[in-house]
Amino acid sequence: MKHSFMLGLSLAAGGGFAQAAVDSEGIETVTVEGRQTNLVGEAMSASQGLVGQHEIELRPLLRTGEILELVPGLVVTQHSGTGKANQYFLRGFNLDHGTDFATFVDGMPVNMRTHGHGQGYTDLNFIIPEAVASIAYKKGAYYADVGDFSGAGSAEINTASAVDRGLLEFSAGEDAFYRAAALDSIEAGGGDWLYALEANRYDGPWTDIEEDLEKINVLLKHRRELGGGQLSLSFMGYDNSWNSADQIPLRAVRNGLIDELGSIDDTLGGESSRYSFSGSWQRGDLQISAYAINYDLNLWSNFTYFLDDRVDGDQFEQVDDRWIYGGRASYLFSGQLAGMAMENRIGAELRYDVIDEVGLYRSAARQRSGAVRSDEVDQLSTGLYWENQLAWSDQWRSVIGLRYDYFDFDVDSRIGVNTNGIDLSTNGGTADDNLVSLKGSLIYAFNKEWEAYVSAGEGFHSNDARGTTIRVDPADGAAVDSVDPLVASLGYEVGLRGFWNERLNTSIALWYLELDSELLFVGDAGNTEASRESERQGLEFTAYYRLTDHWTLDMEYAYTDAEFSDSAAEGDEIPGAIEQVLQAGISANLASGWFGSLRLRYFGERPLLEDGSVESDSSTLVSLRAGYRRDNWTVRADLLNLLDSDDHDIDYFYQSRLRGETTIAGTNDIHYHVLEPRTLRLSVGLRF
Repeated sequence: MKHSFMLGLSLAAGGGFAQAAVDSEGIETVTVEGRQTNLVGEAMSASQGLVGQHEIELRPLLRTGEILELVPGLVVTQHSGTGKANQYFLRGFNLDHGTDFATFVDGMPVNMRTHGHGQGYTDLNFIIPEAVASIAYKKGAYYADVGDFSGAGSAEINTASAVDRGLLEFSAGEDAFYRAAALDSIEAGGGDWLYALEANRYDGPWTDIEEDLEKINVLLKHRRELGGGQLSLSFMGYDNSWNSADQIPLRAVRNGLIDELGSIDDTLGGESSRYSFSGSWQRGDLQISAYAINYDLNLWSNFTYFLDDRVDGDQFEQVDDRWIYGGRASYLFSGQLAGMAMENRIGAELRYDVIDEVGLYRSAARQRSGAVRSDEVDQLSTGLYWENQLAWSDQWRSVIGLRYDYFDFDVDSRIGVNTNGIDLSTNGGTADDNLVSLKGSLIYAFNKEWEAYVSAGEGFHSNDARGTTIRVDPADGAAVDSVDPLVASLGYEVGLRGFWNERLNTSIALWYLELDSELLFVGDAGNTEASRESERQGLEFTAYYRLTDHWTLDMEYAYTDAEFSDSAAEGDEIPGAIEQVLQAGISANLASGWFGSLRLRYFGERPLLEDGSVESDSSTLVSLRAGYRRDNWTVRADLLNLLDSDDHDIDYFYQSRLRGETTIAGTNDIHYHVLEPRTLRLSVGLRF
C-alpha cells in the first residue's frame, strides 16, 4: 500500500512522469504512463488522469493545441488563424484562450498574465507533439501545487528526455500543407542529448486569403547525473507568422457578401515567437527547477469592421513583448503519525513577468494609425504550499493542502495622451494582493480496483494588472473602477474511479464550482472584462476499455449547468458556457502493422446572451487516422472532418457594422468561424 501512496504524491505534484528518476540508492527507474495506468491508490480525485505518447500518436490532429482534447471534457477550437492560441472550453467555461485552466510545459507556465490579447493567453504552438512524453491533467482546484488559473483545472505537459529510436517524418496535404519533423537522442558526454525539430507550412482552405503559415520549432534537451541526482537542461525555440480568417457575421454570408470561408478584412494575422531556457534537478525527494522565457506577439484583428465609423475600419493591433523568469522547488519527507504512514510535501514558486510593452493600437492593413493604450508592467508572484497525505488504514487516506499566494503589480503608461485624446498618465500605479487557499480530499479504497473520493478546494485566477490600477477608460475618458487583483473560486467534488481486470479504466465525478467573478469576451474590444459571480455544477464520465490487446474503445461525456449567481435584468445565463461534450473513439494497433483511430467529438449548444434568447448550434466532428508500419517505415493518412461538416468552431453574438450599412449603432448578429472542410494529409516516417 505504501508504494501506491508515494506514487500518489508524485501524481499530485504534476511533473516528471516520463522522466527517469534516481532513488536514494542511485537506481534509475522509468515510469510507464498512459490510459492503461492504474491510478487507484495514487490519485487524489476522480478528475485526475494521465495520457502518454501512445495515445497522442494515435490521435488525428488538425492543430497542435488539440493535444489538450486528450483531457476529458475539454474542447479545443479556433476563431482565427492557425498561429493564434486556440479557444478552450471545459466545465461550463468558455476559457477564451486559457483563463481558469493552468497549463505547464516541463515546469514552465504557458498562461500569459496581463497579455495583449487576453488574460491567461495559452499558445501551445511551440510544442512538437512527437516530443511529448505525457500529459498529466487535474480538473478542479483540489491540488496545493497549482495556484493561478486553477479554477477549472490544470495540465502538465512533459517532453521526453530520451527516445529508443529516432524519427524523421514528412507530411503533405491539401491547401499547401507541408510539415517536416525530426526527433532523436544520443548518449554523449556523460548524459543523454535529445533534439526535436519541426517546420510547418500551410495556406488553409479560405477563399480570399492564404494563411501563409510559416512555423519553426526547436527543442534541445540534455540530461545527466549531477551531485547524486538528475540534472535536465532544455532550450525551446518557436517562431511563427500567419494570416487570419477571423470570425465572420452571419448576415454577410446570408446576403451573399462572402461565403463561409471568406473574410471581411483580409489583412489580419500575426507574428509570434517564444524562446526559453529551463533546468531542473532532482535528488531523491527534492526537486528544483528554473526558467527564463522570451516571448513576443503582434496580432492584427478586426471584430466589428466599421462600427467606430472610421474610414479605414476598426482593425487593431495587439502587442505583447516580455521576459518571464521563475522557478519552483518542492521537498517530500515521509514519517509516521500515531503509527500511520504519513508524507508531507512543501513547495515554493516564483514568477516574475517583465513586460516591456503590452499595447493596443489602431491600425489599417497592419499599419498603425494611433495608440489606444501602451504600458510597461512588472508583475511578481510568489506561492508557498504544504500538502499532507495520511494513510488512516488500508482503506482510508486523506489529503490536506494549504497554499499562500502573493501578487505585486506595477503598471507604467508608455504614452501620455492617446489617439482618442485621453490622458492615460493616471492609469499607472501599483497594486498588490494575497490569498490563502485550503484544499483537501478524503479517499476510500473498496479494493485494489475501485476507489471513491470526496474533494474540496479553493482556487483563483489573477486579473490583468492594468485593470488593478485603471482610472479612466482609454476609449472615452470616463471614470472606471479598478478590478480585484485576485478572483477566488471554491469547488467540491464526489467521484469514483475503477480499474477493472486490466481492461476497463473508468471514472465518474459530480462537481460544483462557484467563482467570484467571470471573465467574458468583449467583441468590440477584442478582449475580456471582469463580470458577475457565477456557479457551475456538472457530471463527468470517462471509460477506456481494451477489447483486446490491440483494440481499444473510449468514451468521455461531460454535462454542465452554469449560471450567474445574482439576479440581473439581462439574465443569468453565462455566454459561451458549454452544456454537453461527448468524445468517443475506437483505436487499433495491430500486430500486422496496421494502426489507426476513428474519433467523434460532439460540442453542445451554448447561450450567447445572458437571457438565453440567442444560442449557438451544436457541432459534430469526425476524424480518422489510419496507417501501416513495416520494418522502419511508417505510412499514415489523416482524414480530418471526415463527414465534411460545416458546423461552427466558435460562435459569438455582438454588434458590428459592415461597409455600406447605415445603422450607426451597428447590427447585433452571430459571428462565427466554420469548421475547416474535410482535408486529407499523408505522412511518411522513418525510424532509425
